[in-house]
Amino acid sequence: MIFLDAAATTPVRREVLDAMWPYLTGEFGNPSSHHTLGEAAATALADARRTVAAVLGCRAGEVTFTAGGTEADNLAVKGIAVARQAADPQLNRVVISAVEHPAVEESARYLERFHGFIIDVVPVDGTGQVTPEAFQKVLTPETAVATVMYANNEVGTVQPIAELAALTHELGIPFHTDAVQAAGWLPLDTKALGVDAMSISGHKLGAPKGCGVLFARGRTKLEPLIHGGGQERGRRSGTENVAGAVGLATALTLAYAGQEEQRRRVTALRDTFISAVLGGVPGAVLTGHPSVRLPSVASFCFPGTSGESVLLELERLGVVCSSGSACAAGSDAPSPVLTALGVAPEVAQTAVRFSFDATVTEAELAAAAAAVESAVGRVRALGA
Repeated sequence: MIFLDAAATTPVRREVLDAMWPYLTGEFGNPSSHHTLGEAAATALADARRTVAAVLGCRAGEVTFTAGGTEADNLAVKGIAVARQAADPQLNRVVISAVEHPAVEESARYLERFHGFIIDVVPVDGTGQVTPEAFQKVLTPETAVATVMYANNEVGTVQPIAELAALTHELGIPFHTDAVQAAGWLPLDTKALGVDAMSISGHKLGAPKGCGVLFARGRTKLEPLIHGGGQERGRRSGTENVAGAVGLATALTLAYAGQEEQRRRVTALRDTFISAVLGGVPGAVLTGHPSVRLPSVASFCFPGTSGESVLLELERLGVVCSSGSACAAGSDAPSPVLTALGVAPEVAQTAVRFSFDATVTEAELAAAAAAVESAVGRVRALGA
């Protein structure tokens, strides 16, 4: 099997399992307990927090461990908006882009339904980018929070986050970015990016599912979603997942060891793969920005096919990939991301996404490109 669905999830790295193992077995204490087992857990949690902070270029106290990227997005968007509106009721608008992950968009819709917020949606161009000019037009003095994802999970387009954050700061508006797909591939220095909040998920990096991080700058007001014992400096109550935090910190460190070389290698392989698919499949269309995109994502539409039929044929040939976001599994509607790019709905339903982790090889992608040519040809021949 050639696994090319790393944007959905990645296998847990052995080094991560080894780092987690003590906290799943003998060192099982609650980090809030004042005894030896509890203190050992608290030390491990603090070490993990410092490790994550070092990668993000922030203070350890600005790192909140969550149950994943979705919770981190919810905490950022809802938590910042509600906290700012409580301080100033006139702050009743939320800015999102047209290509956000459902965790961000649905958080904004919640604020609209239950807290009276108005959602301002920034359009994207045909490559999936938010231009600074379009972004600036929707910012108002009433904007409580603005959020634009760092890199898109379906088409891989990377956004000019530092430029967008600078525009919000001119108006005193906090800026959040969903960096779930960017983590491991793009710089995460929060000071250089200028972001006030940033979400990361462990299972995209070789850590287990169920662990994530929200960076929130110390001065950023944030209303917690989960109330209780006041863990995570009051931002996220509940007994901490110590093993998950250790695993995420380990995976994040490993992802950024030799990251520049890794990114160059995978980018070159991605470009060769894209050329092979476009050259081998008549009518194939690359979606997303042609060059300002994640090294790890190549996404196409294959007009005259059904994307789901192509996926099934590819799996029969030993290639596992996706038709888009795993969070939209089971939906037969055209991707909102692709339609936001201006792709016709009937063409959007032919989409297939290939996404790689850092272990992908030239031979795997060459075999996958040949399989794509065969699969699309067969589906077209059968009229499926």
